Amino acid sequence: MRVEIWTDINCPFCYIGKSRFEQALDAFPHKGEVEVVHRSFELDPTVKKGETGLVVPHIAKKYGISEAQAAANEQGLGQQAASLGLPYLTEGRDYGNSFDLHRLLHLARDKGVQDALIDALYKGNFVDKESVFADEEHVVRLAVGAGLAEADVRGVLADPDAYADAVRADEREAAELGATGVPFFVLDRKYGVSGAQPAEVFTQALTQAWDARSPLTVIDTAGGDACGPDGCAVPQA
Repeated sequence: MRVEIWTDINCPFCYIGKSRFEQALDAFPHKGEVEVVHRSFELDPTVKKGETGLVVPHIAKKYGISEAQAAANEQGLGQQAASLGLPYLTEGRDYGNSFDLHRLLHLARDKGVQDALIDALYKGNFVDKESVFADEEHVVRLAVGAGLAEADVRGVLADPDAYADAVRADEREAAELGATGVPFFVLDRKYGVSGAQPAEVFTQALTQAWDARSPLTVIDTAGGDACGPDGCAVPQA
């Protein structure tokens, strides 16, 4: 069974939602047969590369609330993260264009370390004081720490076309599936779960998706020649 998760590194609920989903997955009896793939979604693709700012005034302006309210929201997110054992930087965090980070996540998928990289990037954004949007060297260190070769990381960052099509394809698929926000979880392309739901909701979704898998119907099991572990049948003259 495949679970695809559309996320953005800017998104605190993606950080929290991943932890809640993993709680459910760790207790799922078929965990070893579940493939998890992280897909790209930009919360604000209009933000230009290199353009950064502090989260609190940005959120206050975007939603028409006071900076005190925005700061209180960050404190609340910090409490939610803490309840899951996740550190969270409630003050001084920034936002920025995440397109390059998504391109690196596609590289990481090709190299088999996508989950490790997304955890590293979440740490970089929600825990570290260095910026993942304005400090490329910080991103390189995180990516290498997640298991990628430094030359591969720098190669992708230096080539704006590397994995760009893959990121755009993910974003088109998200729109086709009806995702307007993240995190957005899709199980076997049959069931969708929107938002950082409680672990129990993910448990229910995993169980339902697993139980709904259609068994393979084999047609004509005896009439066709085939090869097996013992070799191939020799046609009789």
